[in-house]
Amino acid sequence: MIFATIEHILTHISFSIISIVITIHFITLFFHEIVGLHNSLERGMIATFLSITGLLVIRWIYSGHFPLSNLYESLIFLSWSLSLIHMIPKIRNHKNDLSVITAPSAIFTQGFATSGLSTEMHQSTILVPALQSQWLMMHVSMMLLSYAALLCGSLLSIALLVITFRKNINLFFTRKNLLIKSFFVGEVEYLNDKRSFFKNTSFISFRNYYKYQLTQRLDYWSYRVISLGFTFLTVGILSGAVWANEAWGSYWNWDPKETWAFITWIIFAIYSHTRTNQNLQDIHSALAASVGFLIIWICYFGINLLGIGLHSYGSFTLISN
Repeated sequence: MIFATIEHILTHISFSIISIVITIHFITLFFHEIVGLHNSLERGMIATFLSITGLLVIRWIYSGHFPLSNLYESLIFLSWSLSLIHMIPKIRNHKNDLSVITAPSAIFTQGFATSGLSTEMHQSTILVPALQSQWLMMHVSMMLLSYAALLCGSLLSIALLVITFRKNINLFFTRKNLLIKSFFVGEVEYLNDKRSFFKNTSFISFRNYYKYQLTQRLDYWSYRVISLGFTFLTVGILSGAVWANEAWGSYWNWDPKETWAFITWIIFAIYSHTRTNQNLQDIHSALAASVGFLIIWICYFGINLLGIGLHSYGSFTLISN
């Protein structure tokens, strides 16, 4: 009983802290000069990480198994993984460009786990026979860490696409308006407009320099986070194949969960290939990561929502009125 009470307290503490962190983060977006708020944001994420860690440890102690047996526990672990990824740049003293992704993702994940699922799913139950294996911790933890890293990296790539396309669209309309003027105004006015356009080029370049730096940082972090996630995904699939052979007598059964995990691996393998090809970098790799973002949600939530296949013990029920 005491463990359940402590778990309940830690759940609300972590959710409250990360809610405050989100508020602080949005304030820092408008008031960059307030250094104290930025420091509070980092401390808040560390406190959130420690709270979720305590929650998982307490649940592990009183349940007798690693807390990854159902969707509720996996979502809490996913939130923990997102908090862990948030602190990676801090370890190497880099500017934390991941906070805009990790903090909202962590609060969304934990909020859905605590409020979106039925109360029965919050209760720890005895493991089904298929999960009673030492491979549980290895396989599921690697898969969830990969999901967290790949989702963060994919969102960074989507942000890169949005900024790049918006810049290209603005440049296209600027040139189009200049071309239209050449047909409807006199040659002198056209030449004056053209001269004015090129005169302002240095100003436009200076104004877009921040955007250029931002896209470079987004590309830098998306590649590194996705590479980390791809490594976790590879280890998770391989360990899952070994576990499947022990539990079901076959390394691969083309179960829906296995199939979509393999599709996810293929998509991010394509992403890794485009990163090594100079002609396909940036936009092409970001497009591949954007597709991967959708595939991950199908693999993680879509299959569980349908409740089909050998992984049907991961199905869930939403709260209904």
